Amino acid sequence: MDEEWHRISRRVVKKLDMTLMPMIWLLFLFNYLDRNNISQAKLNGIEKDLNLEGAEYNTAVSLLNAGYMVMQIPSNMILTRVRPSLYLPFWTCVWSIVAASTAAVNNFGQLITVRLLLGVSEAPFFPGVYYLLSCWYTKKELGLRMAVLYSGLVVATAFSGLISAGVFAGLDEARGIAGWRWLYIIVGAINFLLSLVAFFLIPDFPESATGSQKWLMTPEERKVALERILADRIVQESNRTLWFGFVRAVSDYRTWAFVFMLIFNHAAYGFNYFYPTIVKGFGFGSDTITQLLTAPPFLLGAILSFFISWSSDKHNERSLHIAVPMGVAIVGFVISIATLNSAARYFASFLYVTGCFAANGLVYSWAANVLDDTPEKKAVATSMVNVLAQLGNIMSPYFFRTQDQPRYIMAMILLIMFAGLSGLVCLFLKWDLRRANRRITAESTFNGTAPRLYTT
Repeated sequence: MDEEWHRISRRVVKKLDMTLMPMIWLLFLFNYLDRNNISQAKLNGIEKDLNLEGAEYNTAVSLLNAGYMVMQIPSNMILTRVRPSLYLPFWTCVWSIVAASTAAVNNFGQLITVRLLLGVSEAPFFPGVYYLLSCWYTKKELGLRMAVLYSGLVVATAFSGLISAGVFAGLDEARGIAGWRWLYIIVGAINFLLSLVAFFLIPDFPESATGSQKWLMTPEERKVALERILADRIVQESNRTLWFGFVRAVSDYRTWAFVFMLIFNHAAYGFNYFYPTIVKGFGFGSDTITQLLTAPPFLLGAILSFFISWSSDKHNERSLHIAVPMGVAIVGFVISIATLNSAARYFASFLYVTGCFAANGLVYSWAANVLDDTPEKKAVATSMVNVLAQLGNIMSPYFFRTQDQPRYIMAMILLIMFAGLSGLVCLFLKWDLRRANRRITAESTFNGTAPRLYTT
């Protein structure tokens, strides 16, 4: 591959970075604003307005993830056979409408119905984008892009408090409508408008001449874009059925290692939907001050996730860049249990927020790198990793019992356990993939070919 080829390759990446990445980042940010609105609504009286009792709020939080699980694997099996430039924006339009309809609910039954439908309609987006990015970016490029994408989650969680503080202060009971209802209406409407723009900025797969690449790239650039990805795969097989991809994914023990790593990881950041309530328990002031104080840990988490992902890509290493931040999160959880001092507990929240969120984005890119034998297998395996990991999100809301407020000691102990398990699985995969790389290197030396190694 000559210098001209590499020059065109860099141009392809730059064009994707200027169009695809900003678009999906904004959509992912609003995806998590829609999800996190319920944690802010808790401060604005949603439980009182809807007469929620006992664990009903926890159930409403959890059910979104059940809907998410139902739709994800079928969606990604379909994704390899449809146009992402149409499929993904369609679903973002749907979830925008469903999210905004939360403003109309009046009881627990209506709330859980909307939450379940919101999970179903949001499910195609993240695994679909996750798969689409891995079809356009090489392994060395993907880690940083996944971190950029995942930072949308962290920034959404940070700005959720800032946005809700403004909405609740300025619109609460405006026209007789509660502030939390206005929050759902405003965020849903903006998300819908962004979804319409996405129809023009999301590409189809590299081998296609449709989607944004039709107007964004020259035929030569599309050719190089496809060659980059074909050259980057460990094994190249094609023209297989979806069932073949499913069987290959299910029978690979590494798929299950990534599944359990993410279940543990998601369970470890179960504090996410309860963080405003945790901060309120520090006693620093009014609800508005509480909402403002929820932002800094997540903003720091976004910054550190960029640095950790940059370092991970630079050193072509994943496991330690995931395990070490999870260790930092464990330190934060321990401090939260060990002291009653509000300032110390707020500081501890910086550790567990940044630790959990800085590590999480790398897991997805690592899984896409390793489970890359065929396009069909990668589509199913990456969706399996993401969908089954929702089990962590389904169970974690029940860690935070009302009677344990504001310290949630039992929850913090469970979060320590799950963060530790996530780190241990990570280290197991490092050992396993190093062993596989030694075998690949030996075979390549014997055959006189260049080895394509797993990222460890």
